[in-house]
Amino acid sequence: MESFVIEGGHRLKGDITPQGAKNEALQVISAILLTSEEVVISNVPDILDVNNLISLLMDLGVKVRKLNADGYSFKADDVNLDFAYSNDFLEKSSKLRGSVLLIGPLLARFGKATIAKPGGDKIGRRRLDTHFLGLMNLGAKMCYDEEHDIFTIASNGEGLKGCYMLLDEASVTGTANIIMASVLAKGTTTIYNAACEPYIQQLCKMLLRMGARIEGVGSNLLTIHGVDTSLGGTTHQLLPDMIEVGSFIGMAAMTESELTIKNTHLQELGCIPDSFRRIGIKVEERGDDLYIPAQDHYEIESFMDGSIMTISDAPWPGLTPDLLSVMLVVATQARGSVLIHQKMFESRLFFVDKLIDIGAQIILCDPHRATVIGLDKRYKLKSGLMASPDIRAGIALLIAAMSADGISRIDNISQIDRGYQSIDTRLNALGAAISRI
Repeated sequence: MESFVIEGGHRLKGDITPQGAKNEALQVISAILLTSEEVVISNVPDILDVNNLISLLMDLGVKVRKLNADGYSFKADDVNLDFAYSNDFLEKSSKLRGSVLLIGPLLARFGKATIAKPGGDKIGRRRLDTHFLGLMNLGAKMCYDEEHDIFTIASNGEGLKGCYMLLDEASVTGTANIIMASVLAKGTTTIYNAACEPYIQQLCKMLLRMGARIEGVGSNLLTIHGVDTSLGGTTHQLLPDMIEVGSFIGMAAMTESELTIKNTHLQELGCIPDSFRRIGIKVEERGDDLYIPAQDHYEIESFMDGSIMTISDAPWPGLTPDLLSVMLVVATQARGSVLIHQKMFESRLFFVDKLIDIGAQIILCDPHRATVIGLDKRYKLKSGLMASPDIRAGIALLIAAMSADGISRIDNISQIDRGYQSIDTRLNALGAAISRI
């Protein structure tokens, strides 16, 4: 098991470019199974979750060529369906949360998909009901082997048929799976309460270039007209990762650093810059870049009636839940107090006990809410021994350690590597002191 050893107190300075978006990569790479023609995808991040998905596709018989540092060619013209329904496939897919995105394409093109209950972050229940209910609305039949935690879903002899459906939640991966299944279904599918994050929009735009017929892209009401013929090939470039952008904003504030975040696709960041401004961080827009000046202090806003600020997650265009862990740790050194309300995952805030151990003042109200009393940098966080429970808590702990006095160690950093590409190397180039052991 690898660990980070971090010497705190170093200020960063310079430019950093965010990697390609992890969550978009998992969707669009899965979508290559919808065609037998070549699909070329660029700006692919070199992170564990994406690399494991690519490896799984190669095991399925997909021809994969690495074109350059972040570009890949995929061709799924000879998919090994025997492997797709094998125990080896089930074992490998169970270790990767993103493998759930293979269900829609496999079902649409080959009529059947089998998958084990996927792994991923330990952040509470992550139910798959939206995925399966949506696919069942299209006419698929599902079986669940409770003893082995295996799901099998198959279309009947007539294939999938379009219909109207109202999703029980605006699940991003659920919406993606249903979209990918619907593009090859017969007739018209209408999806209401669909997720409309930029990464879903990117998936739709890629499918449109492949020959799909999708209306309402960018809204929560999608209309998909199934195509009779197969989809074609295309090229696609991933957006920058908005979670990395937010992580770098918070990192600059906590370490009193001056950073320029390059090529952020500002129009796709939604309320992320303003959310950090609400906790007092200066964020300047310079063309398509974000400039974060060094700040000795930053103060949390209050609501207009003087009540304590609440920051909570919400479906797009609300604040992504993936950034609440970062915002929480950044608030520990602000002036003022804030209530962090994590609505989606009931275990994601449990990492705060590690922050309390190193000097943060946080009251965990319940599994979904934590009140942070900012220290206004009068008392710096202390160094400590920590372990990363999930990707986003991991980067939050790294930010805390970089701002703390002394030398800290973070174990289980494979969780961080799942979502952040060579984060130690990139930050050391800006002045951090992070060793990988």
